[in-house]
Amino acid sequence: MNSFSRRILCVDDDHDSCEIMSLMLHDASVNYRVTTVSSGNKALSLIADEPFDLYILDYRLPEMSGIELCRLIRQTDAETPIMFFTGMAREIDGKNAIEAGATKFLVKPTDLDILTETVEKLLNQSSFAFPVKLSAGNQ
Repeated sequence: MNSFSRRILCVDDDHDSCEIMSLMLHDASVNYRVTTVSSGNKALSLIADEPFDLYILDYRLPEMSGIELCRLIRQTDAETPIMFFTGMAREIDGKNAIEAGATKFLVKPTDLDILTETVEKLLNQSSFAFPVKLSAGNQ
């Protein structure tokens, strides 16, 4: 395994979304190790064992919402980027995610180039300052 691997945890209860996300990120960089789970409790269990470099959350999850999961992650980790990638498109949904501690909020479907560029930016920030809200147009 490459010592420069970046660990990404994708939490989405839709199996197809997880599969697409995993394949797309593997295609974007051989240095991305993507783990997918379908619930907040499974995510918390993995996070307790070893932290990740990026969390990608869906808004609606079984057992707890993505917002609740985001808040729980922030209780122990104030720095790792958290990105929502969700079908929830209302402005209030994005506002709630950012207030819960998310770094970025993207609505499905989005251009795959924007998604991979956003992931790359979040992983390569040299001085991550929580919280940061990036827009797709930021360089």
